[in-house]
Amino acid sequence: MKKIALIICAISLALSFESTIYADNSIKSTAESETQNLAKEAKSAILMDANTGMILFEKNSESSLPPASVTKIMTLLLCMEALDAGSFNLSDKTVISANAASMGGSQVYLEEGESMSVEELIKCTAIASANDAAVAIAELVSGSEAAFVRKMNAKAMELGLKSTVFENATGLDDSVVNHVTSSKDIAIMSKELLKYETITTYASTWQDTIRDGEFTLTNTNRLVRYYDGCNGLKTGSTDKAGYCMSASAKRNGLQLIAVVMGASTRDSRNAIAKELLDYGFANYSLYICQEEKLERCKVLFGVCDSVDIYSEQYEMLVQKSDLTKIEKKYNIEQSLKAPICKSEKLGTVEYYLDGEKIGESIIFAKVDIGKIGFWELYWRLIISVLS
Repeated sequence: MKKIALIICAISLALSFESTIYADNSIKSTAESETQNLAKEAKSAILMDANTGMILFEKNSESSLPPASVTKIMTLLLCMEALDAGSFNLSDKTVISANAASMGGSQVYLEEGESMSVEELIKCTAIASANDAAVAIAELVSGSEAAFVRKMNAKAMELGLKSTVFENATGLDDSVVNHVTSSKDIAIMSKELLKYETITTYASTWQDTIRDGEFTLTNTNRLVRYYDGCNGLKTGSTDKAGYCMSASAKRNGLQLIAVVMGASTRDSRNAIAKELLDYGFANYSLYICQEEKLERCKVLFGVCDSVDIYSEQYEMLVQKSDLTKIEKKYNIEQSLKAPICKSEKLGTVEYYLDGEKIGESIIFAKVDIGKIGFWELYWRLIISVLS
């Protein structure tokens, strides 16, 4: 009877172990199938976290493809850099050239000699994808579109974009030879552009006007109207490129970028971008550890004998299921030596997930601590002896 009982127990344990394996495999296969079904109808796609650059999903992400008007992400990026450098202001007026006014495709019907502010040109480019406005921006920044294109390609090299070659500032591809980029490169460009909050103000606007309200701009990105948190960024379509998009959205501090290239229809492109963003928001979250005041630390040979120390704010993208599993390890000496500079690295906080280090932040002081002089040290010794 004892032998029979032992055999039954062993079989039960084996079955239990086997069912656990099946359960784990089921979870994995469910997660895999979820990503396998993403972006099926796109030639190329990627989902990226804008804060860290972490890639959450990709499909043919380094394939060089025509981007259509998504090109204007680089055009707007160079415009924002010029603004930031003080080359011109949003309120400055620029006179439209014959070249800019001649652009076809999406346009706001700029006329040669017409005067328009930089802000209006940015709105026309970001909201309505106006080719004439994009060329006007290029000429404003670099003097000519040809010079601006050289700057676009130089910026692409600076950002490490390996699959990108620009031939114009618009993405019009009727006469180009090799105007291409990749979904990964577009995501990197988008990440850079999103650093300028002014852009999301325009790119997330559904409708606006120019020419004192006489001309209405409607956003080519339908997601800004119905997708929660959508704050941009740029669409594009031509016969060569198909339907392309860099869609950005922000929820609870998490800023995601979904790039779609080569979709067959506008609705398909929008649906793919939405699915990618939905996947990101459903499965990932920002782990945020706020700046923390730690224990006061002793200071040797300093004008003060101790100092308050802090750990800097730390953020990392993790799967939602891992949020509660993260552990912290503090590394700092029990006493510090003067001099200490404000914000100097005095130690570290290490972050671990399942025993593996996933990140690190610094420990610092918010004040300078000078080194004590000889006579002040001498009097301290005298006082300590006398007391």
